[in-house]
Amino acid sequence: MTTDTPSSPILPEVTAAGGLTIDLLFARQARATPQAPALADAGGEVAFTYGALFARVSRLAAWLTGPAGLRPGDRFAVLAENRTEYVELLLAAAMSGTILAAINWRLAPPEVAHCLRLVEPGLIVASPRHAGLLDAAAVGDVPHLLFGPDFEAIATTGPVPDLPAVTGPESGLVILYTSGTTGLPKGALISHRAEIARTQVMAIDHAIPPGRGFVAWAPLFHMVSADQVLGTLIRGGKVTVVDGYDPEAIIRVVAREKIGWLVLMPGMIEDFLAHLAEAGPIEPDVMVMGCMADLVPLAQIQAVTRALNAPYLNSFGSTETGAAPASAAVIGVGELPAGLSKRQSSGCAVRLVDWDDTEVPDGMPGEATIRSPSLFSGYWNNPEATAEDFRGGWFHMGDMFVRNPDGSLDFVDRRKYLIKSGGENVYPAEIERLILAGADIREAVVVRAPDARWGEVPVAVVAAAPHVTREDVLGRLHGRLARYKLPKAVVFLDYDAFPRSTTGKIKRHDVETLLDSRGQLKGDPAP
Repeated sequence: MTTDTPSSPILPEVTAAGGLTIDLLFARQARATPQAPALADAGGEVAFTYGALFARVSRLAAWLTGPAGLRPGDRFAVLAENRTEYVELLLAAAMSGTILAAINWRLAPPEVAHCLRLVEPGLIVASPRHAGLLDAAAVGDVPHLLFGPDFEAIATTGPVPDLPAVTGPESGLVILYTSGTTGLPKGALISHRAEIARTQVMAIDHAIPPGRGFVAWAPLFHMVSADQVLGTLIRGGKVTVVDGYDPEAIIRVVAREKIGWLVLMPGMIEDFLAHLAEAGPIEPDVMVMGCMADLVPLAQIQAVTRALNAPYLNSFGSTETGAAPASAAVIGVGELPAGLSKRQSSGCAVRLVDWDDTEVPDGMPGEATIRSPSLFSGYWNNPEATAEDFRGGWFHMGDMFVRNPDGSLDFVDRRKYLIKSGGENVYPAEIERLILAGADIREAVVVRAPDARWGEVPVAVVAAAPHVTREDVLGRLHGRLARYKLPKAVVFLDYDAFPRSTTGKIKRHDVETLLDSRGQLKGDPAP
């Protein structure tokens, strides 16, 4: 009698042999193509081949676990703008087994202090630009290193060390902080396994071949840049680092490099199109661009796909999941889509469940729960939140979807941001999509306002062309939404006045604070 089940437990050596890590894949690439371009800044003042970058990273890794006194599993924090040294430290963390905590420099000093206390770093590396923020956060006697001559000496002095392998697939690599919409930021621990899986998901779903480059302009403390930088460098591509949203610099890179995914965030596309027009004709070679199509006016998507001759990524992911679970669909060049249904990403399973975690039938809203190797490893030093969100062996995203008969997924809204109007659930995103379909609408967000009769009601806050009226906005919704979903007020706000997160998402709660009890802008006369 034969059986497929091993007669004894699987040996640890077998498990180890089945795992890969970022440092092993990067080292392989450096050995295979040492003269290939690996990392540069947008101005061309800094440029490293794979061989040169490997040497610098090896010295930094040896310093972290040598003179700096860190051990595998220890954390060090980075507080800096986008710069090539930041990328080097990501790779040095992978090689040394330490964990890089990527601090958001847009936070206030007390929030920075919270993020640092949460991870208890043994070292803080900062740029001169943000040294003052570090001082204001009052982090105590944690050792500091500033980018500059001392850092450069570490990266360039001495022979290239031969470091032992100290990581495994489940070793932590980077801690990225969530947006903290319901409180202080949480630290999501991302492993080597998850980073490799995130690279594979994007490569499979969008046929991105090895060697394609990436423009790291979005903050490196955000998952879109951290994931793609690491993914690009383990697949032989060139990473060009841009110091934040600099449209002219981004366009120059796009004009000369072969790009896999060009990240464009909601809220920047109109401005980016204007700079493209000013730059004159270019011949971009971009495979896919954009993200979060739900938050972008459809006319802008149509225009930017034509301008760059590339499809728009109709994505839905998160810091905790990477591009999964619903980022396989694209909007074609010049297309004005009738809808924004998502396609499930490769390498993941998705269940939609109700409040009791019972799977809902097709056509019914349910919270997206996911299983995937791209998932993070839990919230650092927060076992309660980790246990809650991973209950039942599925990660609960907090996002509501409807599954269509063809298997596609329609985003409904955040599970925790519901408008309860007269006992009915109103999902703001459903209303926003219809408003944003108008070419004369620049931005729209729906928030809740108190109401004596219904408890709370939806209010639409809109940036639009001067001729657009309240009646115009409501007229686009009548007959397409149930009456209880119709906004009870339409408020017009300047485009630049919308409060946004670092990813370009509008902060609903901050918009709410702009309104008074009538659902009007504070200070406006009563209608």
